[in-house]
Amino acid sequence: MTAYALAHVHSVEFGPDIVEYLQRIDATLDPFDGRFLIHDSPVETVEGAWGPGLILIAFPDRERLRAWYDSPAYQEILPLRTRHMVADVVFVDGVPAGYRAANALKH
Repeated sequence: MTAYALAHVHSVEFGPDIVEYLQRIDATLDPFDGRFLIHDSPVETVEGAWGPGLILIAFPDRERLRAWYDSPAYQEILPLRTRHMVADVVFVDGVPAGYRAANALKH
């Protein structure tokens, strides 16, 4: 089942480290079949409060998502981001095809 890395970005201090991070992250995703679905697209807040940015990366499954995040290649560039970005980052599994909201009542 598809798994996602979701980042709710609160602030970014843009500079050389963020530039390097952006230049290098795609190469860390490729071996794990990760791909950006959303990357800093404009957010229209219709309910509640939201920060300036949203990033969504899809992986074929949770195992590859975790393997990417834990990989030496990603861990090497991670501080380039974390020193200059305030964000909440979560991992979440998608739902299967045909999922209906009422399925949540079965738990």
